[in-house]
Amino acid sequence: MLNSLPSPTNSLADLAREEKSFTFSHFTCEHAWVIGNILRNAFRTIDCPALIHISLSSSQTLFHTPSMPGMMPDAEVLVDRKKGTVLRWGHSTWYMRCKYGSDKGLVEEFGLGAEGRGRFSVEGGGYPIFVKGVEGVVGCIIVVAEVDGEQCHGVVIKAIEEYKELRDGFRSPMRSVTMK
Repeated sequence: MLNSLPSPTNSLADLAREEKSFTFSHFTCEHAWVIGNILRNAFRTIDCPALIHISLSSSQTLFHTPSMPGMMPDAEVLVDRKKGTVLRWGHSTWYMRCKYGSDKGLVEEFGLGAEGRGRFSVEGGGYPIFVKGVEGVVGCIIVVAEVDGEQCHGVVIKAIEEYKELRDGFRSPMRSVTMK
């Protein structure tokens, strides 16, 4: 699967447009569950250990699981660093990588000093969740895997595209039930 992914663009304008094109009408734990499982299955299919995390900007975790055995505890730290980047700057970590080149470049640009070095990451695989009518980032999709950040970004994009195709015209049976 990873070999079939096109390399993501390095154009900041195109990446920003891509991020906004994936604006959801709403985002719930149901969305996170489906997207998380699409990601998990994608990494399992290519026999690649990955940690998949989806949460709201309020820090509420909606989905968090490894794709398969093999992830080291340090992956949790990288999830937090990618999440910090997405939530602070409102862009994917791949966008930030293309803009600043490295974690060091980001830290220096914003004068974050030594304490900033361990708080943020511009390695691809962190993606913002936008919801129509809500200002700013509502949450984030984070992938830490044993592939490079460019490929992580590509897998996230493919998962969101697959999710949107699944959801076209789909109405959850639970939404048609009237609660009494």
